Amino acid sequence: MEQLNQSKDIKFLLFVLVSVIYVATVLGNLVIVVTVFYIPNLNTPMYFLLGNLSFVDMILASLVITTPKMITDFVRENKTISFGGCMCQVLFVHFFGGGEMVLLVVMAYDRYVAICKPLHYLTIMNLRKCIGLVVISWTIGFVHAMSQMVVIMQLPFCGPREIDSFFCDIPLVIKLACMDSYSLGILMNADSGVPAMTCFIVLLISYMYILFTVRRSSKTGVSRALSTCTAHITVVVLFFGPCIFIYVWPLSITWVDKFLAVFYSVFTPLLNPAIYSLRNKEIKNAMKRFRKSAIKFLK
Repeated sequence: MEQLNQSKDIKFLLFVLVSVIYVATVLGNLVIVVTVFYIPNLNTPMYFLLGNLSFVDMILASLVITTPKMITDFVRENKTISFGGCMCQVLFVHFFGGGEMVLLVVMAYDRYVAICKPLHYLTIMNLRKCIGLVVISWTIGFVHAMSQMVVIMQLPFCGPREIDSFFCDIPLVIKLACMDSYSLGILMNADSGVPAMTCFIVLLISYMYILFTVRRSSKTGVSRALSTCTAHITVVVLFFGPCIFIYVWPLSITWVDKFLAVFYSVFTPLLNPAIYSLRNKEIKNAMKRFRKSAIKFLK
């Protein structure tokens, strides 16, 4: 059971705010996916990976039922979730969340090859390799999620049955187990925190190396590299920040945990269309062409 103790005015405000963000997230990521795979000019490794990232964010926002469940709970008095629904939230959040972490590392590798080895870019980052890297990211996300589920499904649950948050997550579910869960909580947090920190450190080192390499070439190259990498770095920091404070360095402050949970599940999937699309001229031009084609088709 999820128990939220806000006033009706606050719940209505949250309902409207989260609903608007949810619709914008789904539509924004859907437009990117359709545009990337519809416009021939965007048939490059970078945009192929961007399309996959938008697809993952769209699933995280819609099919995982975390955000839709949160929205409906704002207008319901009895905020309940079944055990199966709770386990599905844990499974899919860690499946797609873990896969997105690896996909961000793949995108950093793509930028490294494009900026530091431009003459070999199309040879190294061919379509077959891109598909293989995307499959690897999905596989790692699935293995990570299943490793969590195998442990959680074996726990004895006998009460209490209240989760003081907006959706089910591993640290909260473990606290409901009828056993001393301190050591298990540390182990499960490490299972999520270590991959998150590893990917985060690898990403920071990668982008620092890219900028350092280009800086030795020319000032123009530095400006171009900064323009290309700024959006990626912004997404990385905002995506991994909540994960680090949830799993690696938990603050144990209820309102902070709730804020990070909402930020991770609601705002993070919106980062992709908001940051990548608004900064990328090719994406915006492609969207205009796609819109004109769609209007002609409807007429």
